[in-house]
Amino acid sequence: MNLILLAPDDLATPHLARVHDPRRLRHLREVHRARPGDRLTVGVEGGGIGRGELVALEAHEARFTLDALDQAPPPPLPVHLVLALPRPRMLARTLEHVTALGVKRITLLNTRRVEKSYWQSPELAAEKIHTHLVLGLEQARDTALPRVDLAKGFRPFVEDDLPGLLAGRRGLLAHPGMPADCPRGLTEPTLLLVGPEGGFIPWEVERLLAAGCQGIHLGPRILRVETAVTALLARLF
Repeated sequence: MNLILLAPDDLATPHLARVHDPRRLRHLREVHRARPGDRLTVGVEGGGIGRGELVALEAHEARFTLDALDQAPPPPLPVHLVLALPRPRMLARTLEHVTALGVKRITLLNTRRVEKSYWQSPELAAEKIHTHLVLGLEQARDTALPRVDLAKGFRPFVEDDLPGLLAGRRGLLAHPGMPADCPRGLTEPTLLLVGPEGGFIPWEVERLLAAGCQGIHLGPRILRVETAVTALLARLF
């Protein structure tokens, strides 16, 4: 936890925060080994970043006095990530990784090779997704929560949603065997689509290309989804 991320409800006043979350309290004790008087980096969800002094660390509460939280969070990546829903444990790690890298909009998409059971996973509960996003923000010293949408139908997504998402964005379909190398150093708004374990089926690839996406690849190696997404974002931006 490189940032103590405060929820708006943690603010008792603009200059006093009370933290009751057991995970953050445990982290303060066991990882930071924090003691009253320590000054730590803090931020508020959706707000600024600054410094806070720990004035009390009790069994069920930590209290901070806050300086002006006037530092802006890191700039976001100009990308909307469309990710075929991965298996639950991989989803958790991937959400944390892409949030730490600065992705601010994520769509989890159903495809033919996504197991139906994945959509029943507790990892898709709003509170679980929020937890993984917060972990990514804490790692990267960021305060701007990503938006996560669920697209449970591939055809409705392609026919109804994709045209609007591609308006003003460059669409990139990352899939093995595509003709173009992954580009580098993009600054333009981008829609990046990444398939499931096993990839998109040929019909899905055809539909995405026909909609205006450009097919790209990372080379001959077949990577796990979480590895591929991290490599793509690092190379693209």
